[in-house]
Amino acid sequence: MSTTGADRPGTRPDGTHDDDSLHELGYKPELKRTLGNFHTFAAGISYISILTGTFQLFYFGVSFGGPAYWWSWPMVFAGQLMVALCFCELAARYPVAGSVYNWAKAMGGPHTGWLGGWMMMTATMVTLSAVALAYQLTLPQIDSWFQFIGDGSGKTDAAANAVLLGSALILFSTVINAFGVKLMARINSAGVFIELIAAVALIVFLAAHITRGPSSVLTETNGLGAGESLGYFGAFLTASLASAYVMYGFDTASSLGEESHNPDRNAPRAILRALVASFLIGGLILLFALMAVPDLAAKELSTGGLQYVVLETLGSTVGEVFLWCVVVAITVCVLAVQAAGIRLMFAMARDNNLPAGSVLAKVSPRFQTPVVPAVVIGVVGVVILVINVNQPQIFSVITSIAIIMIYVAYLLVTVPMLIKRLRGTWTPAEGKFSLGRFGLPVNIVAVVWGAVMSLNLAWPRAEVYNATGAQHWYLRWGAFLFIGIVALGGFAYYWFVQRHKTGVLEDHRAEVRDPTAP
Repeated sequence: MSTTGADRPGTRPDGTHDDDSLHELGYKPELKRTLGNFHTFAAGISYISILTGTFQLFYFGVSFGGPAYWWSWPMVFAGQLMVALCFCELAARYPVAGSVYNWAKAMGGPHTGWLGGWMMMTATMVTLSAVALAYQLTLPQIDSWFQFIGDGSGKTDAAANAVLLGSALILFSTVINAFGVKLMARINSAGVFIELIAAVALIVFLAAHITRGPSSVLTETNGLGAGESLGYFGAFLTASLASAYVMYGFDTASSLGEESHNPDRNAPRAILRALVASFLIGGLILLFALMAVPDLAAKELSTGGLQYVVLETLGSTVGEVFLWCVVVAITVCVLAVQAAGIRLMFAMARDNNLPAGSVLAKVSPRFQTPVVPAVVIGVVGVVILVINVNQPQIFSVITSIAIIMIYVAYLLVTVPMLIKRLRGTWTPAEGKFSLGRFGLPVNIVAVVWGAVMSLNLAWPRAEVYNATGAQHWYLRWGAFLFIGIVALGGFAYYWFVQRHKTGVLEDHRAEVRDPTAP
């Protein structure tokens, strides 16, 4: 017996259907819808990952901006909120896999869409490696047993051990993601629940050990920037990278839209909730940590980071409990990053916009997920780690390049969206999330913020891109060179080869509906 109209699973009381946005873009539904509200929220917040980002990069912010670097946290939130609001409108209309790729394509056309997807996909693989490196900043501080290579005192001990731990984590994530979204979502949601409970508990514990007021923390610059042309402002811009590295990836909530129930309503909410929750909880952790640490001038703040603060302030027993929660947060963050990358690769492949598109877009009938993209992304993530195995600068360089590419990919959505607004051709989904008359100013701020922050992230600072060893121009300008090669090389391949083959593959194309059918 066939089902039509209101009898179809996924049909809502108003007559709309979860798959409507898919049909609008010409795709047939293939991924199983099993995710609820918390699953999509968990995907967004685990990608941002409060504990991963704050514990991985606290040392960087304090090193270059002193305790007053905290002000970069609300600054980055305000800018990213403008981007997220634009994404919410798009998520309400196009809650589909590979959100950034499909949004860029819908806003700027197929060429812009391909470049946006390519930049985001490449960045996701680099991000996967960058997040996996966070194990090294936490596990050896819990127990020296986790320092498998050397004793940690050698010049390359930490970098080599980071590659080993990171590779093991990526292997685990690849297996879980390949087994289907339901298993990944369950592990991810459980991990996020632990992370949120631990984050709130950490705020309470740090608050109980406060030794100084916020005024002495938020104005302390440690004399950084003195004698420089831009003074402390220059130092602050460098330190702000620590916050910019954390608050992104909120679009993941929409990238799982083809596997979620009622995605056009839930995805925008999940995006905003993930970003706002991360801002509030992360901001309080950073502030209370600076207010509670026994010695605000301790050099360990710039080396041991937030892990040092927790162990020094709360003691080894309680501190190690929280550090294990950080390990959980890092694990689910890697799961979410790879899950988003898989959906993005799948989305581009079903448009035949990648080599071997039919293979990459194949959905496993057993696991109901694209297995090949999971393996490809996992392998590339490990390769990125291995080729950097003896590089002590691996942490800052890999992280920096990955984030810049994501900011650029976001610009390839917000810029064409702004052009559509100025031309009067952008219409939000009727009855769904809409910015109304605030859409234009919010979109303008989102574009300006994205451009300025991308430039700030890529600026050829020796302390970021050539911090140790002999100074080389190609290292200093590494972000521009690497991203330029990826963008120009990739687009050249697309323009001369792939664009002549592009188009929704037959196996993934939506059937033409009979307009007279009920």
